[in-house]
Amino acid sequence: MPPRVIQFSDAIGISENENRHLLLGNGFSRAWKDDIFSYNSLYDQADFSEMSPRIRDLFTTLNTKDFEIVMRHLREASKVLRVYSSSSTSLIAELERDAELLKSILVQTIADHHPETPSEISDEEYNRCRTFLEHFCQDRIYSLNYDLLLYWVLMHFKDTEKPLKCDDGFRTPDSGQTEYVSWDIEKTDGQNVFHLHGALYLFDAGSVLKKYTWTNTGIRLIEQVRDALNNDLFPLIVSEGTSHEKQNKIMHSSYLSRAQRSISHIKGSLFIYGHSLAENDDHILKLLGRKSKLKNLFVSLFGDPDSVGNRAIISKADEIKNSRGQRYPLEVHFYDAGSSHVWR
Repeated sequence: MPPRVIQFSDAIGISENENRHLLLGNGFSRAWKDDIFSYNSLYDQADFSEMSPRIRDLFTTLNTKDFEIVMRHLREASKVLRVYSSSSTSLIAELERDAELLKSILVQTIADHHPETPSEISDEEYNRCRTFLEHFCQDRIYSLNYDLLLYWVLMHFKDTEKPLKCDDGFRTPDSGQTEYVSWDIEKTDGQNVFHLHGALYLFDAGSVLKKYTWTNTGIRLIEQVRDALNNDLFPLIVSEGTSHEKQNKIMHSSYLSRAQRSISHIKGSLFIYGHSLAENDDHILKLLGRKSKLKNLFVSLFGDPDSVGNRAIISKADEIKNSRGQRYPLEVHFYDAGSSHVWR
């Protein structure tokens, strides 16, 4: 029997006297424009011309349009071959090469088909999203998305009388104003916005993590991203296929690892919006159970609670709850994603 699903306003009421945090999944972007940000649309828009025709056959065989699932199978196949057929060096190399190329195609596709300007979001949509985010800006906002939507919303209200109280930790470099802002771990005490898997506009330059901006250049942000990609500069993106592979990538970045560690310290309530709780994000989800200090976990469900996808979410949420144990119980609640009115 499906669990009780409450309205978003009821969930806010339950968490009224607690710290209230937010974790955004791809559903945040899909709720604005599903035909741009869904996995199906990314697959349909992708240019596979530089890859073996077998890649499309692999998507078909696995019955998916999810790039991460295919990348995971490619990497796992290469590991199996190292054991069963270590002499197949060329095939192993091809599998690993295709996994990396598929990652590049995913990021290029997101950039190529991303909305051009912040003005494509209407004033009504901005205001709706602001109302939604205001519930969480006093505490922490985490995003698993690569796109610019959250950034655009925060910047839209930056110079208004009532800016959103959100800080992503990026500052003008010590050397003075330049075309980018940078992240310095010594200057992030006020940071409360974290991109757990990076973003299109974050670039690791070795000694500094840069965030591209429109303010300092006058060039549209998505144009800067596309120009960087065309010059073989790859953004800080975690799109590996498995949770273990993602964790390895995260641990090699001080920005990403700090963002992830901060989740284990949050207290009160965490709202998850638009995330399937899939196992390839277990490196994040496991932090919500075990030693977590959270009291309440609110998980969004879209559509019929008894659908296959929602049953999987419910099962995973129960698993997180049960991992906590009885001494410090975690209450799990499910709320209707549509009642959040994130964009409209």
